[in-house]
Amino acid sequence: MTAKVLFTGKTHNTNGREGGARSSDGFLDIKMKQPHPAAENLFGAAWSACYMGAIEVAASQRQIKLPAGTAVDAEIDLNADDGNYFLSARLNVSVPDIDPVIARELIAAAHTICPYSKATHGNVNVVTNLV
Repeated sequence: MTAKVLFTGKTHNTNGREGGARSSDGFLDIKMKQPHPAAENLFGAAWSACYMGAIEVAASQRQIKLPAGTAVDAEIDLNADDGNYFLSARLNVSVPDIDPVIARELIAAAHTICPYSKATHGNVNVVTNLV
């Protein structure tokens, strides 16, 4: 099996009072006086966007049309324990007008599709809630 690169995101980060992050294509250009909480917010935005796409793929595979208003809210915690830093996360998913059993199946399937979910599996404590 030969993997095909679909997209490469390239960013440049600088620190200090004028610090920030900019993508090579200019799509992302933000100022960050401090790396935190910006890092957790950016990670949450990226993960929830990817996870939303994975829910859409899972729904499409099952020939389910997702309703307007489907949403993913990510909460990313930066934790410290005796000088060790680690992340934990909550993904709160809203799939209005879909049977809760079906919605939970889509949510579970999305974790097997989303590259961010795959990358964090076993490394980040993740709680996924249907809201």
